[in-house]
Amino acid sequence: MRSVAFAAVVMSGLFSHLAAGADQACNLPPCRDVGLQLYSLRDKFPKDGVGPTLDLVKSWGVKYVELAGTYGLEPAKFNAELTQRGLIPISAHFPYNRLDKDIEAVAQEAKALGIQYVGCAWLAHKPPFDEAQCLKAAEVFNRAGEALSKHGLKFFYHNHGYEFRPHGDGTLFDLLAAKTDPRYVSFQLDVLWAFLPGQDPAKLLQKYPDRFVLVHLKDLKKGVPTNDHSAKTDKTNDVALGSGQVDWHAFAQAVTKTAVKYYFIEDESPTAVEQIPQSLKFIREVR
Repeated sequence: MRSVAFAAVVMSGLFSHLAAGADQACNLPPCRDVGLQLYSLRDKFPKDGVGPTLDLVKSWGVKYVELAGTYGLEPAKFNAELTQRGLIPISAHFPYNRLDKDIEAVAQEAKALGIQYVGCAWLAHKPPFDEAQCLKAAEVFNRAGEALSKHGLKFFYHNHGYEFRPHGDGTLFDLLAAKTDPRYVSFQLDVLWAFLPGQDPAKLLQKYPDRFVLVHLKDLKKGVPTNDHSAKTDKTNDVALGSGQVDWHAFAQAVTKTAVKYYFIEDESPTAVEQIPQSLKFIREVR
């Protein structure tokens, strides 16, 4: 879904809050374009099979998907299963080591999957994440992004919390953004993994309006402490959109002036199958 469509909704006053103390209501008529990160259903794919699980995704009215594995199928076969159901693959996550050592094979796999964006969701690092490891990652990302661009593919990095450790006058994420080439490296904002380490997702979008191109829509359970850079939290702290701590109204206002093109719900909780429809309703409902 394009930012301009998101903006039109915001500016027409279709975002609102329920009474004080109640959950937020988010009104997004065009949000049937909000996609799903299929990692949310990682337990169902091996249990129920690829076809039935994708049928479930389709039943929710989802159109766009982001991938994180093909669950035993060859990439082209997985793409065929998506196409059969009218699901459009936009992006996929790949291991950091493959991006560093095997980028041409990654490019070929990405083409077989039919995606536009190749991403990395976790840096192979030794905690605590530090300046040296950040600079190394920037080198890998610049090299991978340039190589992928020759295949018509775009590279992005997905934040996971540890990047927001303090560094100088800012954070290590600021250093990563400064040391990566905007021509070859973009970012995916994971709202929960920015909020948990104490960042304001709306302000991050305002600070880097041209660097974020994808978003993971996730909410953090009320009462969970923030300023946590461990990149760990109980899976049950990932709650249905609108029922947690994130200010979605502020987020929606901020995203209107960014380069964000696609939004994906990602639900890592053990009750994802129940929560995903709730999150979709939260986004789609018109009041």
